[in-house]
Amino acid sequence: MQSINPATGQIIQSFAIWHAEEIGVALKHVESAQTEWAALNFAQRSCLMHNLAQIFRQRSEEYANLITEEMGKLLKEARAEIEKCAIGCEHYANQAEFYLRDEIIASDASRSLVVYQPLGTVLCIMPWNFPFWQLIRAAAPAMMAGNTIVLKHASNVPRCALALEDAFRQAGFPEHAFRTLMISAEQVQAVIADKCIAAVTLTGSSTAGRKVAAIAGQHLKKCVLELGGSDPFIVLDDADIESTTRQALVARLQNMGQSCIAAKRFILIDAIADAFVEQLSMLFSQLQIGDPKHEATGIAPMAREDLRTELHVQVERSLTAGAKLVSGGTVTGTQGAYYAPTILDYVQPGMAAFDEELFGPVAAIVRVKDTNEAIRLANQTRFGLGGSVWTRNTAHGEELARQIHAGSVFVNGIVRSDARLPFGGIKESGYGRELSYHGIREFVNIKTIWIK
Repeated sequence: MQSINPATGQIIQSFAIWHAEEIGVALKHVESAQTEWAALNFAQRSCLMHNLAQIFRQRSEEYANLITEEMGKLLKEARAEIEKCAIGCEHYANQAEFYLRDEIIASDASRSLVVYQPLGTVLCIMPWNFPFWQLIRAAAPAMMAGNTIVLKHASNVPRCALALEDAFRQAGFPEHAFRTLMISAEQVQAVIADKCIAAVTLTGSSTAGRKVAAIAGQHLKKCVLELGGSDPFIVLDDADIESTTRQALVARLQNMGQSCIAAKRFILIDAIADAFVEQLSMLFSQLQIGDPKHEATGIAPMAREDLRTELHVQVERSLTAGAKLVSGGTVTGTQGAYYAPTILDYVQPGMAAFDEELFGPVAAIVRVKDTNEAIRLANQTRFGLGGSVWTRNTAHGEELARQIHAGSVFVNGIVRSDARLPFGGIKESGYGRELSYHGIREFVNIKTIWIK
């Protein structure tokens, strides 16, 4: 297991993968710690979760540099990720008791109520693109509910994984309440099957989701899946083109487009399509490619060279199928996993840029004659994670948002996760929800108590 700097291609550090015996010992420790952790009241858990938020802020620069070194994120974006972790911890520290309060329900009993109790130990299988936040948004609610956590992180961010374990330890959580497992993908099946694991949450590809769901289902264990996306970014003919294209730049290129909720298919009404493409192309051309730790850099490397190669093949297949190259479309730089920001115009169903998820800095432009065609094409995808509508008429925007088949739709805003709102998808984007009270109730026993 290696930590490789994607900006240089240099190996930073290597780690040994654990043997089965090490995994078994760690799981038993976490299972034992769960009894101690669940016995704490909400106020005690809240205090430690607030401590964790403080750790994130105190060590923000250290953690941000670690993220940038391991997966290439712009340093300013990495800092924002760490701050989001602190905010997420604080949200659940403050709201968990309210979210999980007993509910009294009238029935034929003298007293009947619903209580929420922890399941046990939750296995979190996490991706590399937001190596701190993806874990925290799953772990903070699960732990505030009384569960313990074991983390199987992506193999290219092992230092981030160990830093997370250290952060929980420094915050004062009980020993083994949170553990990082240094394991390979091939070892995940045995961990899910282990009796110490009560439930599983995964953020990753649809392919990984199918495999994890099958294994969890075989063992009748609760599973939440947050998978890929091909989010539509619908621009109506009454939208403010200048401000909308500035938002489109961020929506497509944040984290170098390596985000499940990044805007990927830009569906434009014909009347404004030329102006939008011209403005977006100009904005793309102004971005500097360089060291992700430099403040002036606008284009950072992708996380791995194999991911860049896969993206480039998708671009070439789309061009062969008839898409028009407006800008980019090339591997760039003499070292590192850099790819030029790319715009593909006249993209249609049947092309890779429309049918597949482009996980990198490539914008697919889809031109439509009216809103009916825009909604039809927005929904013509196997994914259903997020989407956005851009218009001066917010009432019409809300009407269209209700017609988009996705877990989240934003009107005049970039799709993002927010601890106050539920997050998740439908179709091949997964099932279950993270965040808000919906997320904290995923990994609890919703127990009815009836008394007469």
